[in-house]
This record gives sequence, C-alpha cells and structure tokens, in this order.
Amino acid sequence: MTPLELPFRATTLEACAWLEQQTGSPWHLARLLEHGLTPYVWLDYDPAFPELFGDANGGYAAPVFFRDDIALLAAGSDDVLITLTKDAYKIVARLPEPGFRRPLDALRFQQKDLKQLAAALARGEQPGAADTPPAPKPASESRLGITKEQVLAAFAAHARMDLGKALDGAIGIFGDDGARVKASARKSKRNAVWNPVTLALGLNDVYRVPLGPLKRAFKTHDFLLDWEDDWDQSLRLLGK
Repeated sequence: MTPLELPFRATTLEACAWLEQQTGSPWHLARLLEHGLTPYVWLDYDPAFPELFGDANGGYAAPVFFRDDIALLAAGSDDVLITLTKDAYKIVARLPEPGFRRPLDALRFQQKDLKQLAAALARGEQPGAADTPPAPKPASESRLGITKEQVLAAFAAHARMDLGKALDGAIGIFGDDGARVKASARKSKRNAVWNPVTLALGLNDVYRVPLGPLKRAFKTHDFLLDWEDDWDQSLRLLGK
C-alpha cells in the first residue's frame, strides 16, 4: 500500500485516512477528539474584531478547544461553533455571542499532532490511563512558565489522566499551540515549561477538571503565586 501523504494542516478526512493507515483501524472526527487532538479553523481577518487578530491582518488558525464546542462536534454537529478560542497572540478569548460558525470541512488538524498521536499509539499508550506522578523537584520560579514537575505537583491529583505522559506527548493543549512555551521546548524537551494559566483553563474546558481545585492550586503553591493575577483576570474575562 502506498503511504498517504499527510499535509501540514490536514482535513478531517485526510487525518482519518492517514491514521487508519498507521493504526489499521477506522477513524472518524469523534475519535480524533476523544484522543485529545485539537482542531483548528482558519479565521480570515475581520475589522470588526481587531483585538482578536492583532497584527495578523491576513487571518490566523484559531484552535477549537472549549469543552462545549468540542462536545457539539463529537456529538455529530452539522457545523463548527466556536465560542471560546485563542487570539492571534495565543491568549484565551471569548467570542461575542452566539460565537463564530464555520462549515465542518473548515476543520484542520496539525501534522505534528497527528504524528505524535500515531507514535504514542504505536508504543501502546492510551490517553486517560492513570499513573502515580513522581514527586516534584525544587525548581526556580520563572515567569516564562513552570516545569513538568511543578505542573504535576499542582494539577496531577485533579486530572483523571496520566498528566505526565500528556505533557511528554505535547498534543493539543499540552503542546506548543496550547500551554507549552515554544522557546523552552526548542532548547530541549527536558527543559520545557508550560504556562500554568493556559494549562489550567484547558484542563477545565477540555478535560473537565473542576475549577475549585484549580483555584486552590494558584493560592497554595509558591511557584504559582506570581501567576495568580493572570489566573484571576482570565476567570473574570471568561465569566467563571
């Protein structure tokens, strides 16, 4: 069988066909979402929303990651409804009601996310598997982000998944287009750091981690105290 070419941004059909060839089992949109892949929709520049686009005057690829938006897609919605996304600067932004609607064929999946998922499945890893996280190590505070050990110390007890493997896999909210800081990952995977505010919002929206323990984490862990104002401001913006 001739290997299928995987585009940089694959349509749902292209992503499913490629994964089927890699795994030997059928794929569909709901299964892609169940495995934590983040779909994107290209938003053409709209002068009515300058704060959303910033300097991206040609438009940008907006992630669809909000729990309710994903649930509609997984349930078989006829189109894409985006009520919460990130702006061109990757800051969480709530869209004006009722949100933006786009056709289903506008969905795109990133090549690197698909390849990382295929590699994880080939190693026998299954999303959602629980594991006991290692004890956190002392680490210096940084406004750039927090380390893997700090992420596990703050959030692992509340996430019903193997958070350590998710961070290593760097798919969806755990990767460069989510909470992982790109500059840190380019230096080395071992030195990667994550924005705790973006990560906590993603854990709540995508993985249904309750807000209560997430709020307590920002008040009780010393390495999160510098991020507490950003966290509170994001919650106010989102009306939570």
